[in-house]
Amino acid sequence: MASVTPPGLAYEVTHDVAAHRFTARVQGHLALLDYQLKRRRMVITHTEVPDAIGGRGIAGELTRVALRWARDNRYKVVPACAYAEAFFERHEEFNDLLA
Repeated sequence: MASVTPPGLAYEVTHDVAAHRFTARVQGHLALLDYQLKRRRMVITHTEVPDAIGGRGIAGELTRVALRWARDNRYKVVPACAYAEAFFERHEEFNDLLA
């Protein structure tokens, strides 16, 4: 896995391309964003942040990193989980990625 995290974060977001997963380990807890690739589309299927580390913007950062990766690789995005749908509603700067 290689880090794709912008400098200055207190935790590192990693991307496991083979597993189709972005992760962040914070205080021993694993937060994740899972996706599938289908016909040049990145389908975000699941985001999860344990309650113990919730409320710190971790899901948002996982999503931002995933969307930057999708943009860099010219994928359109399908937000198939509730968090990803809500993220797109709050962050119109990523709407160009919507499939």
